[in-house]
Amino acid sequence: MAVSIRLSRGGAKKRPYYRIVVADSRAPRDGSFIEKIGTYNPLLSKDDANRVVLDADRAKHWLSVGAQPSDRVARFFDAAGVKERAARNNPNKGLPGDKAKERAEERAAKAAEAAEAAAAPKQEEVAAAEEETVEVMAEAIEEATAEPTPEAEQVAEAVAEETPPVEAAAEEAPAAEASEEATPADQATDEGESAQDPAEGSNDATPTEGAEHAEA
Repeated sequence: MAVSIRLSRGGAKKRPYYRIVVADSRAPRDGSFIEKIGTYNPLLSKDDANRVVLDADRAKHWLSVGAQPSDRVARFFDAAGVKERAARNNPNKGLPGDKAKERAEERAAKAAEAAEAAAAPKQEEVAAAEEETVEVMAEAIEEATAEPTPEAEQVAEAVAEETPPVEAAAEEAPAAEASEEATPADQATDEGESAQDPAEGSNDATPTEGAEHAEA
């Protein structure tokens, strides 16, 4: 028969109280036992002497006949100096199991899908806004490069007709100055023509008179 030294739970709900017992390893935790060798009250403070009460002699006896203590009872034996407990090192103790890893991967995949689904409408809105902007710019460029419409020509003519008289006078002033500057030359030309007129008349009269004398 395999004998173990372990804890047997007692007490009320949320107020546990444990007995340190020697029992058959096949017996239930809170079932029958061979001998009680101590108590453990976790509700007391760690510096309280009544937190762990242990019969060291009976514990050594059962250890000598081959009884195997549980991990918690081995800690009590080590603290009481009954049996030294070998240090354990389990670096994978805090790591999640295979099922927990699978669930975490599933949650991460669902979160990524939800993020993509939420980001898709925003991307579509941005693309639509960019397309509208390109269309508006293209229309503006076409309007700027297009030929003027009849309505635009009418508006331009109306604006030209409504030009202020000051601007019209300013436009006519250079022409008037140009005519005044040209006046002395024109007068000299007119005087030269008038001076040549008598000579031309005398030249014309001379042949006529000679012809008349010849006939006589």
